[in-house]
Amino acid sequence: MIGFIGAGSIGGAVITGLVKNGFDAEEIIVKGGKSNRTKDLQEHLGFKMVQKIKQMENADPIFIGVGANALDSVLSELNSISKDKLVIAFTGSATVAKLRQALPDAKVAHAIPNTPVKVGAGFTGITYSEKFTVDEKKKVASIMGYTGQLVEVPETQLGILGTVAGCSPAFLDLFIEALSDAGVKHGLDRKLAYDAAIGMAIGASKLALQSDLNPSALKDEVTSPGGSTIKGVAALEEYGFRNAVIKAVDAAEGE
Repeated sequence: MIGFIGAGSIGGAVITGLVKNGFDAEEIIVKGGKSNRTKDLQEHLGFKMVQKIKQMENADPIFIGVGANALDSVLSELNSISKDKLVIAFTGSATVAKLRQALPDAKVAHAIPNTPVKVGAGFTGITYSEKFTVDEKKKVASIMGYTGQLVEVPETQLGILGTVAGCSPAFLDLFIEALSDAGVKHGLDRKLAYDAAIGMAIGASKLALQSDLNPSALKDEVTSPGGSTIKGVAALEEYGFRNAVIKAVDAAEGE
């Protein structure tokens, strides 16, 4: 049995990704908040729902998906049942040091998933405390594998990895919307414009993932001399596309 405390945007996305991609819903127990969000998700997915953290004593590992304002109270309540458990927190402020101090008898980790975990195509960075064994890391990886990729990194890199993988779906959505607007401007109906832009994003991403070439080389394959693509790339450069992306990451990082 695995447990989740919180089924909001990220917790709910991970739970959905697990169940939709084959993880047994009967092996998931979720403690929700005051809203009906967890109840609505439970009716849709079929996991077990409880009202108190102490009712999750048989769950291991336990994933924490609450907001920063609720983290301290959750950790305080979880401490009484956390002995020797694996506890993985998705909350941005849940550093390994903070988790270790609040749950001294648990084995803790800090992870930052992105929203595509909901469809099994997520990218999650994770930092484990030194107590985690190789087999315990494999256990967490086998669970999160239902939601996409899981990559272990030093905690100093977890924040920027979370920004690049976690904030960027919104950046890509904005690009898709703009590309669709351009298609409509030049005569496509809205649905076809969206389908074309989304299909391109999926296909180009899959090609980049499976190719031995880096993105720069893949771009060069499409930009024939004097062609329409290189003219479009030049326009993106003229209007600061590359710099805008870097500045967006800087802003998300708080710079």
